[in-house]
Order: sequence, then C-alpha cells, then structure tokens
Amino acid sequence: MATLRDSAKAYEPLKTKNIADLEAVSLDAVFEERKGKDKDGKDYAYSVVIITGQEYRVPDSVLKDIKAIMEAKPTLKTVKVIKKGQGMNTQYTVIPLE
Repeated sequence: MATLRDSAKAYEPLKTKNIADLEAVSLDAVFEERKGKDKDGKDYAYSVVIITGQEYRVPDSVLKDIKAIMEAKPTLKTVKVIKKGQGMNTQYTVIPLE
C-alpha cells in the first residue's frame, strides 16, 4: 500500500504535449477531438493525435498547413512540425517528409 508521502514524491503534473514534440508524425496516426475547460470554466475543443498511448495536441493552423500540402502532394505520408514562440505568439511550420 502506497502512502501519501510516496505518492507525492512520485507525482508528476500532467503536461500537454504538442505535435511539435515529435520527430515525425504519420498522417495515418489516430486523430481525435477532445473537450476541456479553460481557467474561467468555459468549454473549448481541441484536437490530438495518439502516438504510443500518448496524446499530442494538434493546433488548427497545423491541420490547415497539412491540408494545403496534401493538395499539392496527395501521397504525403509523414510530416514534421516545428514550433517557434510561446502563447499567442506561437507559430508552427509543417515540413513534408518522405
């Protein structure tokens, strides 16, 4: 039986992982919609890909860029996402890989 002390030592806060944390992402990765609440208690929706049981958030701008790339290259299978900045100044670059 674990004690509160043991649980506190082992505790790791939940962190939202981001698609940019991955080296590469298959476009066949499982994609799901999620719902959450912001700090003010308002509902919001967000998207994730699930890789080896871990969820990685996918910003809408990344989906938009992947769509544009797929229109030019319908056989696209893998991308890499690069993240620059933080908060409202975050920018994502999607790079097609093959």
